[in-house]
Amino acid sequence: MIGRHGDAWKIRVAAAPERGHANQTVIDLLADTLAVPRTSVALVSGAGARDKTVDVRGIDRVRAEELLTVAAGSQEAAA
Repeated sequence: MIGRHGDAWKIRVAAAPERGHANQTVIDLLADTLAVPRTSVALVSGAGARDKTVDVRGIDRVRAEELLTVAAGSQEAAA
């Protein structure tokens, strides 16, 4: 997790962008961070691009923002 990037979130993963590995890693990271099942996170657009749009079900926007902010802050503290 990196942090806010304008109206979006910037996420960095180590997985190679080959055969969908990076996309799956992003989905896994978001599901873990937001404490929702992996089946609740879907890639809507950007499968082959750096910029992606995801749909997350089972959590409201405010709570998602809180959890993402905490995760980004925790990463900064560990660096």
